[in-house]
Amino acid sequence: MGIRHSNNPCSSLLLCFVVLLLLVSSCLGNSNVGVRCMESERQQLLDFKEGLMDPFGRLSSWVGLDCCKWQGVRCKNRTGHVTVLNLQNYHLGGTIKPSLLHLKHLTHLNLAENFFGGTQIPKFLGMLNNLRYLDLYSSGYGGEIPPHLGNFLVWLSGLSSLESLDLGRVDLYDVRGSWLKAVNMLPSLVRLYLEGCQLKSLDLTLPSLNLTSLEVLDLFDNPIKSPLPHWFSNLTNLQVLDLRSNNFYGSIPFWIGSLCKLRILRLNSNRLHGGIMGVFDRFSACQNNSLEILYLGGNYLVGSLPQSLGALRNLQELDLNTNFFWGSIPASIGNLSSLELLELSDNNFNGTIPESFGRLAKLSTVSLVSNQMEGVLTETHLANLTRLDAFRLTTYHNKSLVFNLKHDWVPPFRLTTLVLINCLIGPSFPVWLLVQTNLSYVIVSNAGISDIVEEEWFARLFSSCWFVDLSNNSITAKLPPRIYSEMLEKVDLSRNNFVGQIPLWETNATQLYLQRNSFSGSIPENIGELMPRLKTFFVSRNQISGRLPSSICKMMGLKFLSVSHNRLSGQLPYCWNKLRSLKVVDASNNSLSGEIPSSLTSLCHLILLMLGDNNLHGDIPFPPNSCRQVPLLYILQLRSNLLGGNIPEEICRLSNMRSLDLSNNHLIGSIPKCLYNFTALKYGNSSLDYEELFDLQDGTINEQTMLVGTKGRELEYSRTLLEVKNIDLSENNLIGEFPKGICRLAFLDTLNLSTNYLSGSIPDNIGDMRWLESLDLSVNKFSGPIPSSLSSLTLLNHLKLSYNNLSGRIPTGYQLQTLNDSSNYQGNPLLCGVPLLTRCPGDINSPPTPSSLGGSKDKLWLYLSIAMGYIVGFWGVCGTLVMKESWRQAYFRYVDELKEKLLLWIALTIARSRRMIEKGNN
Repeated sequence: MGIRHSNNPCSSLLLCFVVLLLLVSSCLGNSNVGVRCMESERQQLLDFKEGLMDPFGRLSSWVGLDCCKWQGVRCKNRTGHVTVLNLQNYHLGGTIKPSLLHLKHLTHLNLAENFFGGTQIPKFLGMLNNLRYLDLYSSGYGGEIPPHLGNFLVWLSGLSSLESLDLGRVDLYDVRGSWLKAVNMLPSLVRLYLEGCQLKSLDLTLPSLNLTSLEVLDLFDNPIKSPLPHWFSNLTNLQVLDLRSNNFYGSIPFWIGSLCKLRILRLNSNRLHGGIMGVFDRFSACQNNSLEILYLGGNYLVGSLPQSLGALRNLQELDLNTNFFWGSIPASIGNLSSLELLELSDNNFNGTIPESFGRLAKLSTVSLVSNQMEGVLTETHLANLTRLDAFRLTTYHNKSLVFNLKHDWVPPFRLTTLVLINCLIGPSFPVWLLVQTNLSYVIVSNAGISDIVEEEWFARLFSSCWFVDLSNNSITAKLPPRIYSEMLEKVDLSRNNFVGQIPLWETNATQLYLQRNSFSGSIPENIGELMPRLKTFFVSRNQISGRLPSSICKMMGLKFLSVSHNRLSGQLPYCWNKLRSLKVVDASNNSLSGEIPSSLTSLCHLILLMLGDNNLHGDIPFPPNSCRQVPLLYILQLRSNLLGGNIPEEICRLSNMRSLDLSNNHLIGSIPKCLYNFTALKYGNSSLDYEELFDLQDGTINEQTMLVGTKGRELEYSRTLLEVKNIDLSENNLIGEFPKGICRLAFLDTLNLSTNYLSGSIPDNIGDMRWLESLDLSVNKFSGPIPSSLSSLTLLNHLKLSYNNLSGRIPTGYQLQTLNDSSNYQGNPLLCGVPLLTRCPGDINSPPTPSSLGGSKDKLWLYLSIAMGYIVGFWGVCGTLVMKESWRQAYFRYVDELKEKLLLWIALTIARSRRMIEKGNN
């Protein structure tokens, strides 16, 4: 039956009346339309405003009769009563006046992100009985909860209607454990935020919590030291639990997995240990599992990931970084169809990545850095990752993980971040990498690539990236002659086969690593103008010729300069005094000539200065001290030049000196007697703080090398460069005596004064150098007896006293018994005793007695027994490892894992200690 139209006038009148009612209802429903705020409440707001400081004029709209239209104020639609006062991030200060108490209908008060001068929270806030929402986050209150109200419990008890409370960054240190009892009296509370409140403990004696409505509990960044309390299990409506950056310890209780309504669980950066299989099994048992975000990183959790992980089908973010998980990634991970972030870095994963990984179509960010993953990745692992934006994967140096992709395979993703270290990608440069046109951050290091790459690809790469690291490959390429990029910050092409000239880099880059390639030509004359922000410039071990351009001095922030092992010639620039931040200069092993600029040795923050193996001449310059503090210089290496003159007395100001090498020059005069002022060698202390050491170790020392003459040969140091403690003045024309003060340098491990014209006696207190390992005084004119204290140097394993005028009996005992090579003492005709054949006066040459023969036989049997035991023990273990490959691999894998676990534990301990110290300071 259809609807019939009527011409009845009553019907038309009724229709008009209905339309009018709808219009009136619409007008009334429109916020603040036709209703002004209450005049009494407007006056109270104006009075409240008078107590505030408003430097940015955010309350300038608080004029006129209708306060409901003022910025930050909202009123009830029908009555005009003020219900909401939202002044978040208004940069207000001053005083909160009690006029707010007259806003009887106020339900929402937000004073977050202002600064009220470190005063106490106003006591009257606890009297706003109708408040449902109170936000004081980072509001600058620095006092304790008002003492006028007795304690925190009394203050909160008046806010019985409160549903949301945010006291983030308010100092509640003095509240201690009472805060929990206080909030337990707020049965309507739904959201509780106590971020960074200096809470230290939880009341573990509470049988349960009354907060059955609680949905959000945020205790992020507090120093709470406690196991996870059992009463969390009563919070069955909990959706967000954030306990990050505390000191929670113990295992994660299984009942956490029974909180089936949890959407976000953050337990990262604590001290939790044990496995997680039971927790995941409980989560998987929930019929309607809601978990979307799970952060457990930065703990001490162990074990393999359970297959039940795949039951968390709503999971969007999984972060398990910096733990001790091992094994493979479970195949069930392919069931996490909503997963967008997977962070498993800094663990001990040593298995494979399953093919089901390729089913994670929503995956955007993957980080598997610092693990030991192995196996093969094929197109199946990557083919469906259409949203992949960031991919990070690093293993150990053995390249146990192989990318077995077709050379011309084109992936469905376009990455912005790519990190692949110690994975086998080569030998050819893959197409899937060439087509990544959106890259902004790329590291493909030690990937086994030994291919020729076109110049155009590098031009595109440098124009879009801010971080490029292709180091430790065998890439052969020629860079574009000119590179322009405003965003480029770091370039590392070291340890490859790049050829041609160094490009004209017009960038704001701060780090440029080109060492160990085959670059030729000269360093651009205007490099300092093209790259004024450069802090690290490494071009060592190339074939670069020409002069070191003076425009380098325009890099005002330059810290690390290494141009060693090239073909540079000419003089050094004379403008070093402009580079006040310079810490490392290495121009050794070139053909530099001229004098050493005095401005170079006067830099107060210089730590390493290495100019050895050049043709530099003149005196060693040491201008008057212009540093407010003691110069930092750790290593001064000027060996194998043509330097002359005396060793300047000013060198003794370098109390931080650890390695002084002036060998193989034409120095004259005597050794300064004040070298005992090298307090770093005297007491073994370091003036470098942690950050400076980290800066050097991470960015510089790992790429620096230095030859040190020690133990009769030259050793090359790199990573342990800062641990070298030596003085080498050999092969000069020095005269005078052995300064007794040197013997006070107890932490010196190598002393070489050989091939000079030194005379006098060897100091009797030489035995005070208790850490000395190598001593060479050969080819001098020393006379007198060898001090008996030499035998007390228990670490000494290299001794050369040959070709002097020493006399008397050679001391015996302790370490000298092992240094029985006669060549150590030859060329001293007046020496006698073992190990020389020359007998000392009074020695009796008597025939052996039967008892001595018997003793000799006993010693012979002793030595034979030791030898046989060594042979049996050595081949019983090592022989088995040599013959049985599987045992050998298992043994060395165990040793590697043990080493890496130890290093990881040390790194974590240091990082957490520093974090706790920083917390304490803040």
